[in-house]
Amino acid sequence: MEHIILQHSSCLNDSLTMAQVEKRGGLLRKSSASKKPLKEKVVLMYDEIFMTEDPSKCSPRFWEELFLMKVNLEYLEGKLESLDGEELMKIKDNINCLFQHCIQALREEHPIRVVNALQTLCALIRGVHQKNKSTSGFDIINMLMGFDKAELCMKNLMESLDTLLCAEGSESLKSLCLKLLLCLVTVTDNISQNTILEYVMINSIFEAILQILSHPPSRREHGYDAVVLLALLVNYRKYESVNPYIVKLSIVDDEATLNGMGLVIAQALSEYNRQYKDKEEEHQSGFFSALTNMVGSMFIADAHEKISVQTNEAILLALYEAVHLNRNFITVLAQSHPEMGLVTTPVSPAPTTPATPLGTTPPSSDVISSVELPLDADVQTSNLLITFLKYSSIVMQDTKDEHRLHSGKLCLIILTCIAEDQYANAFLHDDNMNFRVNLHRMPMRHRKKAADKNLPCRPLVCAVLDLMVEFIVTHMMKEFPMDLYVRCIQVVHKLLCYQKKCRVRLHYTWRELWSVLRLSTNAGQWKEAASKVTHALVNIRAIINHFNPKIESYAAVNHISQLSEEQEALGAEPRISDVGGRHLIT
Repeated sequence: MEHIILQHSSCLNDSLTMAQVEKRGGLLRKSSASKKPLKEKVVLMYDEIFMTEDPSKCSPRFWEELFLMKVNLEYLEGKLESLDGEELMKIKDNINCLFQHCIQALREEHPIRVVNALQTLCALIRGVHQKNKSTSGFDIINMLMGFDKAELCMKNLMESLDTLLCAEGSESLKSLCLKLLLCLVTVTDNISQNTILEYVMINSIFEAILQILSHPPSRREHGYDAVVLLALLVNYRKYESVNPYIVKLSIVDDEATLNGMGLVIAQALSEYNRQYKDKEEEHQSGFFSALTNMVGSMFIADAHEKISVQTNEAILLALYEAVHLNRNFITVLAQSHPEMGLVTTPVSPAPTTPATPLGTTPPSSDVISSVELPLDADVQTSNLLITFLKYSSIVMQDTKDEHRLHSGKLCLIILTCIAEDQYANAFLHDDNMNFRVNLHRMPMRHRKKAADKNLPCRPLVCAVLDLMVEFIVTHMMKEFPMDLYVRCIQVVHKLLCYQKKCRVRLHYTWRELWSVLRLSTNAGQWKEAASKVTHALVNIRAIINHFNPKIESYAAVNHISQLSEEQEALGAEPRISDVGGRHLIT
């Protein structure tokens, strides 16, 4: 019986394999001794295009019929891939003709034609660019459109895409338009080498992207693709020429648009945080966790490295550009909303589209807006900055991997931009904006994971400092990440400069950050520098030692458990006293 089952299983696998091969080849049935293989009609029409003759000569309705056929993306891209550069140049006229008729079909009223035209354009763009990676004997623009018609073709293409994105039509069509644009933008490894984007700069779709972000229903369906597309377009030759998308993004002041962008970014980062937390909990409840509890935590670092979720650099790039270019976006960072992931709504499935660029996937849950979800006193509130800090605390744990190293660097660059902004510093240090920020901490042998319930409500600047201190104390490794350390210190320095300038007194445990005394008493390369700093702090330490007893005495006499700044000042009278032989003014 087992032998028969195995035979049937083998036959089934062989049949499935043959079916897949036949599908890629566009076959409706496999060949036999007496019959030729039967191909799909659309495949036969593709074969005609790949001949040197004009396919419409023998069939005047060729192009009209083509876009009524369901696109076979695999076959079309495979056919382009199978040709060498010389063979491709021979059918250049037919490729140009196909590209132009695709653009014409976008203006058709029949949605089937539009969908098929969009998918065909994706296949053409990707196929020709893939061929150009191995054979650079032809120009991409000339191969797709022809130099003489390129400007008009791209103008018509961008106008049609803009119309489809702004119209109150099919959401599936809008999704395909965005996928086509993402395909166009990401076909080259270096975006600045993608010369076709010059036409995207001239024929801007910036307003269409903003419309998607400002309109909640569109944002829920297409917000992720729109934000990623905008971030990529902003980076096209940004240091070489005037990029209109940079200029326009820097002056956006529409509240609905900026909030929409912030919600999309927050949702994507929150989705990453949720996936990481789920994997972490799954890992902790597994066999390895039980084993480490038995034998100790000597392998805990190695176990932690196995918990990995693919990072999302595309959405990080979007956050950086928004914070860096648009000062109005800073206000979005602090806008409160319920904790992401607590409430989700189902999203309709997306149409069949090309692969998502940059290896990232959009969040599966709905984008939550503060209008749609009113705040509840019993629900933990959050904001974009908190979500970003949690994301950063995960990414910055493991910098041995080059991919995560670059992701962590981008997180620190974003934090530097935030720490430099005056308004951002104002809400970071605001005592009336207190949050519990549960940062992820790297498992270490000498400490246990802090319980979430014990987290105090503090100003957001404390969470930023916690993140910086956490990185500094957990990355004392042989291959020292000096660049990341310098950026961490820069963030701390900018925050301290603001506190000094604005006379902000922050209740924070500085001991983990400022341990200059330990280094000055131990033999090491930093002993001399630490000794100088310790000596410079003698006066400050003397002041503290002098006034602490007075303040404590004042509190005891007046039966006060926690003193305000004004009460501490009263307890520290007189203002001028002689301490350690020096005349000090406090």
